[in-house]
Amino acid sequence: MTKMIIAGAQIGGIQKDEPREHVVARMIALMDDAHAKGVTFIAYPEMTLTTFFPRFYVKNRAEFDHWFETEMPNATVQPLFDRARDYRMGFTFGYCELTPKGEHFNTSVIVSPDGEIVLSYRKTHLPGHAEYEPERSHQHLEKRYFLPGDTGFNVVRSQGIIMGMSICNDRRWPESWRVMGLKGVQLVSIGYNTPSQNNLSKIEGVERRMYHHELSVCSGAYQNSTYAIAVAKCGLEDGNHMFAGSIIVDPDGFVIAKAQGEGDELIVAEADFDTCAFGKSTVFNFDAHRRIEHYGLIASQTGVKEPTE
Repeated sequence: MTKMIIAGAQIGGIQKDEPREHVVARMIALMDDAHAKGVTFIAYPEMTLTTFFPRFYVKNRAEFDHWFETEMPNATVQPLFDRARDYRMGFTFGYCELTPKGEHFNTSVIVSPDGEIVLSYRKTHLPGHAEYEPERSHQHLEKRYFLPGDTGFNVVRSQGIIMGMSICNDRRWPESWRVMGLKGVQLVSIGYNTPSQNNLSKIEGVERRMYHHELSVCSGAYQNSTYAIAVAKCGLEDGNHMFAGSIIVDPDGFVIAKAQGEGDELIVAEADFDTCAFGKSTVFNFDAHRRIEHYGLIASQTGVKEPTE
């Protein structure tokens, strides 16, 4: 199969007191709509099942363990897996994972049309901070509640194509895309929960944030000749606003579908995965053009080191 109808299932805000069962019902409603439109792969956002709790500070982080899932699938989300299997639809979604060892990760999975998890990914580039910082307009405490992911950027062949995942801030880092590009990725799914205001800059509001979001996804897709689905949880959530802007991007970096609102909304596009081959064999023919002898700093250095003279 080289052609597939793909979709992004944008989710409006989830309040702290909204039960997971209600969220799953919303997800299934979007899946039903997608099935009616011929979709065979659908992507849901980061942390789809819960509110974005890292905006809240608690001294004892274990008080927030109830936001995490200890197994996947579990009884609450099994109806989503069952509906997808009935429809023969692959999907991906994000949730908060608590491992048997007590580790906390921001996680997403790819599920095959058979209802089997075929790939798991844990968010690598955690933004924000770990302690309460009063100078910020709002808190962004991902570093307090999650560990950096330990999976790396893997891909899987599912539904006849090579799929990979990133989560939210990962989309801004070209290294995320390039590792998957070097594995031949043809479809990257990215869920995000992005505040509409930079909490340290009054001038960086929704317009600039939306521009940077699209710039990151479009350039990553183009530079690795892959389709991308970037899908938001957005709108007002517990009195805080997150921008929408869910998009589907083609291998030339063009937006081919975009959400119009800030609530539950389905965006749909037809993807012809044969078109990934052109960029992979010309401008971004890695085997012919990459010069890895000059890229050592990328994997050996974190912070900037300026010249002494």
